[in-house]
This record gives sequence, structure tokens and C-alpha cells, in this order.
Amino acid sequence: MAIEWDRIGQPGFDRIVEALVHRMYEASASVEAVNGRGGDAGIDIKVTSGSRVRIFQLKYYPDGFPAGSYKGRRSSVKESFSRAMAHSPWEWVLVVPCTLTTPEREFAASLAAGQGVRVRVWDRAKLDGLMATHADLEASFTRNQLYDAAKVFGQEQAMLMGGLPDVHARVEGLGRQVDGLDDHWTVDFARQGETVVQTLRGKHPRAHEISPVEFTVTGNGPWDPELTAAVRRSLGFGVPEEVVLPREAVQSLTVRGPEWLSGEHRDIEVRWRPVVALPPGERGVDVVFLDGEQVTASYPGTLGHLGSGSIGRSVHVELPGGKLELLVPRGTGMPASMRFTFSLERLDPAAALRLLRMRQRIVTGGAFEVRTSVGTVGGGELPAESGAAHQEVAELRRYVEDLEVVQRHCEQYFPVPAELSPTDRIALRMARLLVDGQCVISPFLPRLNFTLTGEDSPGLRALLSGEQQSVRCSTEEFAVTLAGRRLRLGSVLVFHPRVAAEQEDGQRALAALDAGRGDGCKVTVRPVDGERFRMLLQNAAASAEQVPVALGLPGFPEPR
Repeated sequence: MAIEWDRIGQPGFDRIVEALVHRMYEASASVEAVNGRGGDAGIDIKVTSGSRVRIFQLKYYPDGFPAGSYKGRRSSVKESFSRAMAHSPWEWVLVVPCTLTTPEREFAASLAAGQGVRVRVWDRAKLDGLMATHADLEASFTRNQLYDAAKVFGQEQAMLMGGLPDVHARVEGLGRQVDGLDDHWTVDFARQGETVVQTLRGKHPRAHEISPVEFTVTGNGPWDPELTAAVRRSLGFGVPEEVVLPREAVQSLTVRGPEWLSGEHRDIEVRWRPVVALPPGERGVDVVFLDGEQVTASYPGTLGHLGSGSIGRSVHVELPGGKLELLVPRGTGMPASMRFTFSLERLDPAAALRLLRMRQRIVTGGAFEVRTSVGTVGGGELPAESGAAHQEVAELRRYVEDLEVVQRHCEQYFPVPAELSPTDRIALRMARLLVDGQCVISPFLPRLNFTLTGEDSPGLRALLSGEQQSVRCSTEEFAVTLAGRRLRLGSVLVFHPRVAAEQEDGQRALAALDAGRGDGCKVTVRPVDGERFRMLLQNAAASAEQVPVALGLPGFPEPR
């Protein structure tokens, strides 16, 4: 329905033209209404694109501006044009709601004489053409005209004149109409931009048996390996993941089933997801690892999915922090495949260790089964993985074990940190060994600083004189900081069998002792040959001669 320009009045005319100018130019220029309609500056709408300025002058003259009795209108147009020239526009556009006569068009063109500006006219024919190009604008401004017509036929709601409540009612009614097409199937629908999405849905669990629907997809060219693998998992094993065939991958989709549903479709994107299936009853399962008939390990989980396809079945098991996805072919002798994913984030060390031990079982390879209370739902023989995989999981397990031991000793429990710096990892390893009663060499202790009390002794003078001596001292408390938490291990013995004082410190301290001023004198001592001090928890210090154990951290050289 076209806009009735001679009936909409000046306010309606101004609103439509302003919206139209915004639609046409706002993507590449600045559009603004200046000084209201008929402002003193001679500008109704100003469009600025770089250095170019367009000025639109709106005159609501449904009868035009002929000479004679309408001479005042021509004077008004001319006056608006003159005021606009003060802004040096590149183009001046006169917008009127009527179809101009030849004299009227010649009058408008004559305004440009000697001005260096391009003059254009948007009359009724031009406006109708522009509104047809931007049909949604025309529809929004003709609603009142349609509403008047709709009231005559009692179709106000069909025209959505009530806003969103009418939209809801209209969609709900259309849904009831679609539901009535078939006893077994219906279609859910949605609009996403310019795309209409249709989703086929069974009305009951046996719809596919009573009224089968067959889909045939004809592809375009070879699909990439990732898409091919996704289709195989979905259709071959019933894995509950969405598969998307983009438009360029689909030549046609043929549907065979109820008459209203059957047909061939082209230029479409196809999506599907197998229904998540679970057997009735208890969902608890055990993932067991076997040596012959003997169970070597068992881990509890929850059955998340049982699917079936043309090749075999899929089994998904949910674990705290992890997920096991199993594909089991029907053919005898065909190996099963397992995908085990996990994240230690937000898990306490004990739960994280269960996942890592399970990962080690999978890396090692061998027989396994997924068992429920009514029987086995899947299983197979896993191949052994590479040595690198063994090393990776072993290192991660050692880290979590260290954390679990230290947390238990300090009675501070928190999730496994997402990241740990190399320095923190070394400190954690040292803490674990100390808690286990081991002696460790600290890479963080290349020297110790002492403050003399003023007491004198031959051993002290020998040390200050540069002779190698054995040093042993204790700290009241030793702690490591991990994930922002200070973990206190207790009193620690620090020692080394061969240390020497720094020469300058020793000479200064000896002079102070000779003068009776040794109290408060500071001395630095270092183990000889660039070694580091040893550490031992005080309650485990049966002997200071205990041999240090290696830290055993891959990629980190052992301290001496």
C-alpha cells in the first residue's frame, strides 16, 4: 500500500522524509535534522560526507507551487534556498509531496544559476520510488492506513496492530495449525534475520516407527575430513553432537514421509543432532580396567548417553572433572575407540589424582569395560600410547601428589591451581620432600646472613678467618606460598658441612671482636664450590649428616 502523500499532513511528511534520508546516507555520512522543520538557517536536514554537504529543504505543498495565486510559495522556496547558500552546500534538494509541473521544475532548476551548487528535486514520483526500494520503511508508515482497512474486515490482530501480544498470539495460532498437520510429527519454526529455521519434532517417542521419515542428502563435492568425521560419528554411532552441513556442502535434501512433509529442497543448510538416549533406571556405571578376567582398577561415573547408528553404538560417561566418550563397532574384531577429556580446574587434589590415575591406565593400554548394574554397555582393547604421553601424565600426577601431601600436612585444602610458575613448582617439590622427612638442597639458599651477638669462640674465629667450617641453624617457621596461600611446614634445620665467610665480612667482624664491639656485626657465609644449603624439617632431623635426595623435576638441573 503506497503512502498517501496529500493526506498525511506536514508532521507525517517530515517524519517519513527524515527516516528515508537517514536510511540512504547514514552508513557513509553524518545525517542530522537542523533547527527543526523550516529552521532559520535554511536547513531542514543536513548530510555531511567528508567535505561535501547536502542540504534537504522540505516543503509540504500537496498542490505544488505554481505561479500566480501560489506565488508566496515560490518566494518561500527561494528564501530557504538563499539562506542555505550561506553553508556552501555541494547539493541542495527540494522535497515536496506532489508531482511537479514543467514550469515548477524549471523554477527549481533556475535557483542554481550562478551559485555553483547542484539543485535536485524529490517530488512524489521520486519519493514513491525510494519508498518502494526501502519497503520496510513504507510498511512501517502505512500501518495506520492498513489498520483502517483491517478494522473493516475484523483483521486488527492479523495486522499485529496490538504489538508484541499480537505477535505472540499469531505465532501461537500458527503453531497450532502446524501441529494439526500430522498425528505423529510437527515442525518447530523460528525466524533468525532473513532465515527461517524449521525443526522436525516427533510428537511421541514412537513417531519414527509408526510414521518413518527418510532424509537423503546429496553433497556437493568431497567434504573436508573434519566434516566427514562428524557425519560418521553422528550417523554411524549416534554421538549426540550437532552436525552442520553448510549450504555449499549440500546439493539437495530429499524428504520422504507424510505427504505434507515430503519434497526436495535446495540452497539450504542442514543441521541435526541425535536424540540423547539413556536406559531407564540407575545411571551409575563403573569404568573397569582388566588383566584377563581380573579387575585391576575401577572408577565410578555417571552414564550420560547411549547412542546407536549404522556402524555401532556410542557410550558417554561423565566423571568429576572429566568425560569418557566411547565408540563401539558392531563388527567382531573391529577395535573400539575411546576419547578421554578432563580438566583439573576447581578440583581438589584427591579428585584430580583419580582422573590422572585413570589417564595413566588409558595411556598404558589394555582391556577395559563400562559396566552398569544390569550388564556391560561398552568396552574394548586400548593400544598403548607413546612414551611422551606416559611422561606427560606422570609429571602432572607427581605435581598433584606433591600438592595433596603438602595440603594434608598443613591442613589447608584448595583446588588445584590452574597455573604454577617454575619457581613455585620447585618450592612445592621441596615442601613435599621435607614433609616426607627427606633432606633437600635448596636452590634458593646460596648464602646465609648472620648477626653476631658479641660472643667469641675459636670456631667462630676460624670461620671468619676463611677456614671451611660446618654450619647448622634452625628457623622457627618455614613456609611456601602457593595460589596466594601461605602453607606453613614448621621449624626447619638449615645446614652445610663446608661453608666459608665472605672475606671482607670476616675481616671486619674479626676487627670488631678484637675491639670488643662484635655485637650486631653482620656476616655472610656461603657453601664452598658454589653449592647450596641443605634443609630438613626439625622433627625429622635425627642427624645433620643425612644425604640429600634429588628433586627429580624434568628440565630443571639438580642443585648441589
